[in-house]
Amino acid sequence: MPRRHLSSVDSILNAPAVRALVQQWGLLTVKHAVRALQDELRCADAPPPDWAARPDGYCGHVESWLEREVGHGYVPVFNLTGTIVHSNLGRSVLSEALAERALQAASRPVALEYDLNTGRRGDREAIVAHRLRLLCEAEHATVVNNNAAAVLIVLNTLALQREVPVSRGELIEIGGSFRLPEVMARAGSQLREVGTTNRTHPGDYERAIGERTALLLKAHPSNYRVEGFTRSASVRELADIAAGHGLPLCVDAGSGALLDTRRFGLAHEPTPRELLAAGADLVTFSGDKLLGGSQAGFIAGRRDLVDAINANPLKRALRLDKVALALLDATLKAYEDEASVAEEIPLLATLQLTNSELKRRAVRVADALANLPEARVDVQPAQAQLGSGALPGQAIDSYAVTVAFPSGRQLREFEARLRRCRPAVLGRIASNRLWLDMHGTEPLEELLQTLATLP
Repeated sequence: MPRRHLSSVDSILNAPAVRALVQQWGLLTVKHAVRALQDELRCADAPPPDWAARPDGYCGHVESWLEREVGHGYVPVFNLTGTIVHSNLGRSVLSEALAERALQAASRPVALEYDLNTGRRGDREAIVAHRLRLLCEAEHATVVNNNAAAVLIVLNTLALQREVPVSRGELIEIGGSFRLPEVMARAGSQLREVGTTNRTHPGDYERAIGERTALLLKAHPSNYRVEGFTRSASVRELADIAAGHGLPLCVDAGSGALLDTRRFGLAHEPTPRELLAAGADLVTFSGDKLLGGSQAGFIAGRRDLVDAINANPLKRALRLDKVALALLDATLKAYEDEASVAEEIPLLATLQLTNSELKRRAVRVADALANLPEARVDVQPAQAQLGSGALPGQAIDSYAVTVAFPSGRQLREFEARLRRCRPAVLGRIASNRLWLDMHGTEPLEELLQTLATLP
């Protein structure tokens, strides 16, 4: 077929099947894909195929080009990887009821910075700060867009161009290769390393304190674990040292559990309330890990310190929008009733799943995969993990459906087929099997329907 007979871009965009792609991907993006695809056809050594002359022949090829070159965007997936709070999959999920409240805030004007009592400008974070004060038993609280930002603004406010002693065993690296020393440098503070990787004593901090010391910083090991011959200064010990020198103590609590994690059969994770009671002046923690909410960084503690942070010009650059604040408000309100909070926060509900329920789900998923050619499908006990740097090394009892094939190539091809499902089904390959963990199977009926229509 001569290249001049390629369908026009406008005729392709008006084809019914391609119009559906426009709704999904956007007009300019689909137009860009059509032009790029036709450029490839014109530059190819072989003549264009017959479908290239028909506007309705482009749909599948344009869709494949978009998936390959642009990506799928923010589409839902089933997280059966065994990592419950997965950083690459959006961390904690929210209940539909909480999301509906945020949708109301997004679709209508809201009293964000307007005081309905006085008719004057109000505080956009007032209700969130109120709930945090109650839940953490803190004098004051504020919120920014994530916990790294919380640490950044604390240091920039209280330790600009001054020294901050930190144990060498707490110089953590967080996701995306961002490291605490680099965050400190960007904040304008100067790191003063104390102790060793595995052992840091209170006296190490005492010897490091000088005229240029601004505060003491302790990073809770929420995304790593040091075992063996170890020693670290406790919050109580550091609080006494800081108070003796007239310095504030900030604890980066990382994951940020508001409830006692032992309630869910997990190791104990210090809560912000406990850290403040132990003597910390400020505590920073995440909103989308153990707390089970949307992305945020919380700062709770002494009123004068929080007031100084709120007065920092960086606060405006790091503030949350109305949708995020509405989500946090609904999430924190749920925590005010500990008896029912697990019913409203999906992460907590997931952590309470019994082994019998997980096994029941596994049997149903295995039945949906029972007719895979050449595959061996089994239900097996498994170990999940919380993920996203929360409770490292903590195994969570689970059940999984495992799928094995005679060859590794078949296994990888099947894993790719699951990723092509809509929604995609994501597992993990280990021990020459694909493991599908049952902690991520909600909504189960939708998952079963998806597996019944494997591409």
